[in-house]
Amino acid sequence: MDMMAMVSSMLAMQSAGTQQQIQTSIIKQNMDAEKTAVQTLLGTANLAPGVGGNLNIAA
Repeated sequence: MDMMAMVSSMLAMQSAGTQQQIQTSIIKQNMDAEKTAVQTLLGTANLAPGVGGNLNIAA
């Protein structure tokens, strides 16, 4: 294996590691957003009064 092939393979591995770190970060952000949405819908989020609660449409 010549030197350029080794350098090329090392750069490819480093790039793959960086992409995996970015992907993990994005997945965590999406999970946090989904958690917040569910908490809002269930009314368990720390929000202002009346946000995410039941809506009385009979009035």
